[in-house]
Order: sequence, then structure tokens, then C-alpha cells
Amino acid sequence: MTGYLKQAFLAAALLFAQGTLPVRAADPMPPAQNDGFGATLWMQTSVEYKAAALGAYALARIRLDEALEDPDWTAATEQTGDFKGLPPAVVLDVDETVLDNSAYMARLVTTGHHFALKSWDAFVKDEVSPPIPGALAFTRYAASKGVTVFYVTNRPVGEKEATRGNLEKFGFPMKDGTDTVMTQDPAKGWDAFKGKRRAAIAKNYRIALLIGDNFGDFTDSFKGTPADRLKVFEADKAHWGHDWILIPNPSYGSWEQAPFEGNYKIPATERRKLQVEALSPWEPKAK
Repeated sequence: MTGYLKQAFLAAALLFAQGTLPVRAADPMPPAQNDGFGATLWMQTSVEYKAAALGAYALARIRLDEALEDPDWTAATEQTGDFKGLPPAVVLDVDETVLDNSAYMARLVTTGHHFALKSWDAFVKDEVSPPIPGALAFTRYAASKGVTVFYVTNRPVGEKEATRGNLEKFGFPMKDGTDTVMTQDPAKGWDAFKGKRRAAIAKNYRIALLIGDNFGDFTDSFKGTPADRLKVFEADKAHWGHDWILIPNPSYGSWEQAPFEGNYKIPATERRKLQVEALSPWEPKAK
């Protein structure tokens, strides 16, 4: 038992002896807060996170080799028609898939702030996000095999050049004459749903792999309640680990919005209440 755990155990024992150990039924509802501390600490300091990301990209390399040998292989549900003769491509998300933005999350946690478009835009334009472990080696491997690498991100179009600059700064492959960084872009009808961008790529390329950290990087049916999302997950189960590769991201994502169905019009305390109610806690057996 570590010193910290020993102190915590002794403190709990003292509270129990005094009859003041908190009872679950009497606990107040946790306040709305930035819950990113544990996730950010894990992503920035743990070897477990690095190992998980490296493992995902190692699997991606294996699956890419298999896809290149199989002309019937496509990862995109948007891919239709005869695509066997099309050149291969891989489609990757950017944030927490190829670029590590944990420094921004750490800034929010240590200053007690939450995500804001102004601070996020300033962070993006500093172009300081390093590669996710395994991402640079994988994309370079794909490019060496003649595979075009597309970076499909939900960053706004105003951050496109900074995003490209950040990627190029660390040596992520780009293709001459082809715009492979695809942000949201209202002028093109590209919104937070990535299906239209995947469909645009699928017109000219056979999409071998989709790689991302969020459900919406793979399917446009990522919204809804946790139960709704589970149904979509089950229906697409054959893709996971085959041609859809997930990079772990416990910091943020569509999963955290699912309990309140993305309705940010309701108060933060109510959103948090719905998130807490979505949990399945252990209940001690009656003595």
C-alpha cells in the first residue's frame, strides 16, 4: 500500500469510527466542472496511453497491407459503384488521432477553464501539437506504399492553414496537387458530419481504412442516446479492428454528450445530472 493510499484508508477508517463516513444517498450531486484532469494526466504522462496508441497504429499497418491485397476492400460505407480500380487512400481524423492537443486540455484543467472557441483557435494557430504515438510512422508507411493520406477534421475552415502547417511541421505526408486536409467548410456543404467528405474522397479513391478517436470519424449515425449509439455500434461491429481503427481519447468526444443528447441549451448542472444518471454504479449488498 502506497503512502497516499495508506493515508486515505486511515482517514476513511477515522470517519467510519466517528460515524461520519458519507452515505451514498446523502451525497450531493457533483457540481458541473471540468472533468479532464485524470484523462489529461493519463494522456500526457502514462506509458499505457502511448502503448495503446502504438498498438492501434501497429494494427492499422497490418490491416493496410491486407487492404492493398484485396481490391474489394473498402472501409467507407459511402463508397459505392465499381471502386476496384481506384487508387487506395486512408482517411484519418486529426485531433487526438494524429495530433496531440493534450497541452490545450492541460491548460484548461490547470486554470479552471472550459473549452472556448477563442482559446482553441489561438492554440491551433500556435501549431504546437505533436504527433500521437505511432501516427507519423503509420502515415509515412502508407505514403511509401502509394496510399494517399487524407486528414478529415472538424476544425473550422479558418483553421485549415494552421492545421496543415502543424502537420507539415512534423513531417506528415501530403500529396502534391491534392488537397488532403479537409476541414468543415460551409461553402462546400461540409459540416460536423464527415460522410460528405468521405463520399467526396470515395469518388476518386478506394478508402482502405478509417482511423479516428470519435464515433463520428466512422459514421454519421453517432448522435443520440447511449442506447442509440450502442445499436449503431453493434450494427457496424464487423468494421472495428478491421477497417475502422480507434485511437483512445478519454478527454472528450461525442460520448460525453450522449447522456444529454448534445443539448447544450439545458443548464450545465442538469447536463451533469444526466451524465451521472447514465452511470451504472456498484451497490453494496445489504448486511
